[in-house]
Amino acid sequence: MSISKSDYSKMTDKASPNSPIILNCIKAFVIGGGLCTFAQILNFVFEKAGLRENEVRLATPSVVIIITAILTGLGVYDKIARHAGAGTIVPISGFANSVVAPALEFQHEGYILGTAAQMFSIAGPVIVYSTAASVVYGLIYYLATK
Repeated sequence: MSISKSDYSKMTDKASPNSPIILNCIKAFVIGGGLCTFAQILNFVFEKAGLRENEVRLATPSVVIIITAILTGLGVYDKIARHAGAGTIVPISGFANSVVAPALEFQHEGYILGTAAQMFSIAGPVIVYSTAASVVYGLIYYLATK
């Protein structure tokens, strides 16, 4: 069966309509900014609670990670991401989601071959390449300042 280029183009246009780019950018900005604002509020709350600076630096991302993991497990984070798009890929929350989502998806295959094996299927390459990049940058910095 042969389809002409114009017929194929019409089929693809119908199957994948254009996204409202401006609206998507606004949603990403507002929701991503909201996530960052929430983290900053947590920061202020921990400071007012009397935590030392080092403790605040540990507590804020820890709470964001835990909340993201819980929301991912409940399926809420995916609904937020459907509207926010790139706005939910704020580093800590996006990373937590990228670890928890595959772990949940493959849990039916067991703890070892399912959850544990697939947990870093999305986040693993990020960890590998960011670690390698940090070593390269560290070497460049060391050689440049020597």
